[in-house]
Amino acid sequence: MFTLLIVLHVMIGVFLIAVVLLQTGKAGNIADVFGGGGSMAAFGARSAATILTRVTTVVAILFMVTSLALSLVRHKQSSIMQNQPAKQEAPKTPAQPKQ
Repeated sequence: MFTLLIVLHVMIGVFLIAVVLLQTGKAGNIADVFGGGGSMAAFGARSAATILTRVTTVVAILFMVTSLALSLVRHKQSSIMQNQPAKQEAPKTPAQPKQ
């Protein structure tokens, strides 16, 4: 279960990175980098949500859910391990020499 969650989490993380990198900036001009977009407000009008922004939102939520699931599964596994009594081995007696 834990391994499956890790694999799913990594795949979702890679997909989230790809989706975020595919998006364009708010005002994606090169002039904005050098201060040419001074008339644009930082929190200006938003454009309509595209399919890419919706996919980003869904994948980000899935990433958070898998993160929480991994945390809960790991916590449950560690608490189970702590509640088990330690295995006690029988004391080894030295071999008796043959006479």
